[in-house]
Amino acid sequence: MSNPTLEAVARAAGVSRATVSRVVNGSPKIKTESRRSVERAIAELGYVPNRAARALVTRRNESIGVVIAEPTGRIFGDPYFAEVLRGISVGLAAREQALVLVMSQSPEEERRAARYLTGGHVDGVILFSLHGDDPLPEHLKSHGVPVVVGGEPPHGARVSYVDIDNIGGAISAVNHLISLGRTRIATITGTLDMPAAVTRRRGYREAIRAAGRTTDTNLEESGGFSREGGQHAMEILLQRCPDIDAVFAASDLMAAGALSALYAAGRTVPEDVAVVGFDDSIIALSTQPALSSVRQSMEVTGRELANVLLQTIDARDQIVRHVILETELIVRQSTGGPPTRKS
Repeated sequence: MSNPTLEAVARAAGVSRATVSRVVNGSPKIKTESRRSVERAIAELGYVPNRAARALVTRRNESIGVVIAEPTGRIFGDPYFAEVLRGISVGLAAREQALVLVMSQSPEEERRAARYLTGGHVDGVILFSLHGDDPLPEHLKSHGVPVVVGGEPPHGARVSYVDIDNIGGAISAVNHLISLGRTRIATITGTLDMPAAVTRRRGYREAIRAAGRTTDTNLEESGGFSREGGQHAMEILLQRCPDIDAVFAASDLMAAGALSALYAAGRTVPEDVAVVGFDDSIIALSTQPALSSVRQSMEVTGRELANVLLQTIDARDQIVRHVILETELIVRQSTGGPPTRKS
């Protein structure tokens, strides 16, 4: 059975073909009564707009590119990415925008991705998990492609972004550990070519200094935002500073790895060493004991990324928009909180 035509919808609605076309293409210059008639006719006839023809009229592809600059194993192994993508998908669904996932794991793949994204295939681009001074945000912007970055953009990039209060979240985690009377508080950082890792370490250091203590780089070790990295970093920290009595890890994955290293070394949590993670992902509830963690809503982050990008596309302007989302410390057993209820 063939798809009903615009003409058929127009006859059923009692309006002109041009009116149906304007309703389908989202024009606001339609009377409410006419719009409702067209929408009823579309529903009754089962009309599906021809996306290719619509793109010729609106000059839009109704597709959004999402670039994650991480290895495939990390993308599918870290719940952070799944939650952010879920939020982006929800944010785009309301506007019937398709999500095109582009994974860039090498300079050549990034060049190929840049050619695709600037080739008129997408209406805008969401970038997240960028490393170092990645040139892609500015490259896309220079080609007139609307872009928004998840997290603080690379140095000097004048592009819109959505971030969380990384510094405040880290400060709340360390202040919590200080309030427990812990005196040798270590941190396991993320990959330090990423702004989130740098700002979470900055928050750790600010909280240590604000408590009248001296920061000690011997109590800092990178875990690369992975479980294995967190475990290895904890092993190094224990060898270097055996008297550690607390750890702030900049992600739940690294905190879970730290727990494994602590148990292997015969340390109990939280009695010997209190542990706080960051993200409050599903991992925080799956460890033994359950992790205290700084909560950020990854799904909300994803929705805000989609919202900011769609605002930019609709406005057709060069305004740099930014959104900073709040964090919240969730206290569980890894720092002496109450047992987590089983649902």
